[in-house]
Amino acid sequence: MKFNDAVFGLILLVLGALVLAVVRSYPGIPGQQVGPALFPGLIAVGLCVCGAMLLVKGWRERQAVAWVRFGDWAASPRHVLSAALVIGAVLFYIFASERLGFLPTAAISLLALMLAMRVPPGRAVLVAVIASLLIHAAFYKLLRVPLPWGVLTPIAW
Repeated sequence: MKFNDAVFGLILLVLGALVLAVVRSYPGIPGQQVGPALFPGLIAVGLCVCGAMLLVKGWRERQAVAWVRFGDWAASPRHVLSAALVIGAVLFYIFASERLGFLPTAAISLLALMLAMRVPPGRAVLVAVIASLLIHAAFYKLLRVPLPWGVLTPIAW
């Protein structure tokens, strides 16, 4: 999938404007010229400038370059389904992880994705469970990310 530069230019321009609007409310530091809004404000100005440049470039090329152009994969129902499943798995994690917990949610998501990719069921279950445990160990134990336990709260380690 390819987008015209004007699409991302507009996104960057809006993002930069939003950051500028937010940093205006940052409090100043008494007795200093430089406050906490300086660097985020400079980055926001840079985003706005780059966004405007992309917007102008994309607008000039709008006749030659479509706003959005899908690749060959978009004509394949299997590939479209796979893309929808990835988005669905992310949404499933967002909405179900607090109730179910990380481990069941990740295992279910991985299992569904692997089955959609035609991985043999036995191997898909094994990989989904082992990968979920390894990812949990890496984030929960090593990186100390507070992952939700959900239904596994009684046996949390």
